[in-house]
Amino acid sequence: MTGRLSLTCEELLTTTRSVRYGLDLDRAVEPALVEDCLRIALQAPNGNNRQNWRWILLTDPRVRADVAEVYRTAFYERNAAGLDRLRELPEGSRSVLTGARVLADRMHRVPALVIPCLELPGGRLPPGNQAGVWGSLLPAAWSYALAARSRGLVTAWTTVHLDREREVADLLGLPPTVRQGALLPTAHPLRTTFRPGPRQPLEQVLHHNHWRLAHPH
Repeated sequence: MTGRLSLTCEELLTTTRSVRYGLDLDRAVEPALVEDCLRIALQAPNGNNRQNWRWILLTDPRVRADVAEVYRTAFYERNAAGLDRLRELPEGSRSVLTGARVLADRMHRVPALVIPCLELPGGRLPPGNQAGVWGSLLPAAWSYALAARSRGLVTAWTTVHLDREREVADLLGLPPTVRQGALLPTAHPLRTTFRPGPRQPLEQVLHHNHWRLAHPH
């Protein structure tokens, strides 16, 4: 599938899923198509219009393989306990972890990997709440995912590799002033239809004016 999809805004927002199984690993993703999506992402809000975001697009198979190896190591380190008792987990948790393992094992075959980054003074993150810092990057990263979906691509949002962020930085030659915010595997999909994901009802998570559910049971 190539070209823009005829999706309403609501359809785009409710069907942009993290795709782990249904990636076409044998079909290349043109860098120009990713760049088109990133140009849209650059219209996202960012603090004081600093635009200190930086984007890394990985398409070289050897570079992708090196990053994927670090990712796999971090994934299995982080999820060792869950994988050991996989059959004991609730169905939803088991499904998510199984899909995440499939992605980790095949990450080197995903045709395009996008890493959104921030360039910070000294590369230092501030103490305490960092919402203002990452609020200048993560909306743009999500805009990229939405733009990719609208153009017939699929992505998965993951941050597992940040457990070993310095190793990836060394592999890619990132200066110490650059911090990574996510990893977005990008590919053409094996299927073309997606549904909204399972979510809690709004009434279970919405509070009005103070910490009390709008419709307590």
